[in-house]
Amino acid sequence: MSDTLRKVPELSLKNFTEGNQTERAQFVDKLFSGIKDYGFIILTDHNVDDTVIKKGYKAVEDFFALDEETKKKYVSSLGGGQRGYTPFGLEHAKDNPHKDLKEFYHVGREVPSDHKYAKFYDKNIWPEEVSGFRENLQNLYDNLDQTSIHLLDALGIALDVPQSYFRDMINNGNSILRAIHYPPVGEAPPAGSIRAAAHGDINLITILMGATASGLQLLDRDGTWLDVETKPGQLVVDSGDMMSRITNDIIPATIHRVINPEASTDARYSMPFFVHPHPEAMLECIPSCKGEGEKYPPISAHECLMERLKDIGLM
Repeated sequence: MSDTLRKVPELSLKNFTEGNQTERAQFVDKLFSGIKDYGFIILTDHNVDDTVIKKGYKAVEDFFALDEETKKKYVSSLGGGQRGYTPFGLEHAKDNPHKDLKEFYHVGREVPSDHKYAKFYDKNIWPEEVSGFRENLQNLYDNLDQTSIHLLDALGIALDVPQSYFRDMINNGNSILRAIHYPPVGEAPPAGSIRAAAHGDINLITILMGATASGLQLLDRDGTWLDVETKPGQLVVDSGDMMSRITNDIIPATIHRVINPEASTDARYSMPFFVHPHPEAMLECIPSCKGEGEKYPPISAHECLMERLKDIGLM
């Protein structure tokens, strides 16, 4: 992390999963205050193995090195970009007409064909040309999925909901691992476009692994853009629109962006994990957050997702 982030809480997940009562309580307090007051926290001692991350990035870089015709074989025929490859220049931030300078690949949850959520979930698409792509990204997905359970358990304690609240919400949830390639911007990138314009994520929380190059900035709750440069072994956790909705904006969505690099020849790879509820989960105000009244009507997680995918040009 850059020196500008010295006050942002740096938390050890082991203090929550293996700590004593005092350590667990301190983790809960710092996680809640960090995400509420700063927009994000830094996580160490988690269960996402560094070797798993490195293998995942190697597979991703190998895929994006393929020619355009080959990559486009893996665009989903079902639309929405929920699985497989999304070509360069399609997505844009909500209310921003300028396209982001990126291409990406989505891996999501797989359920049996007779599962009640099968009608909502596309099948994953696995490129044949990249050895180990499926194994390495599935391992990464599973590691991050388990980490998300611990984090939401802790937030649930802070929000005074039963332990089953978030566990039930994300059980077989529609979480997405997004592998992103930001190609070199060239000498004259399109006017008004940056690698990823300022936006909040759709989901409950996002877990960000260290990218291969700098450029990520998070908007502090005081309105300051902060550079984020993770050290090896660190994750960054921030909040999304769905969390903002169910907490009545007590935990606002974290606004972030990826700015263009100084060197026009530099590429960047990153892999955020978007933690989503299952499609039938109802997003409604948590009782402890109601205050003077609910700001948002209840909506299903699937309906909310579809609305936001239209907002960003993927539907």
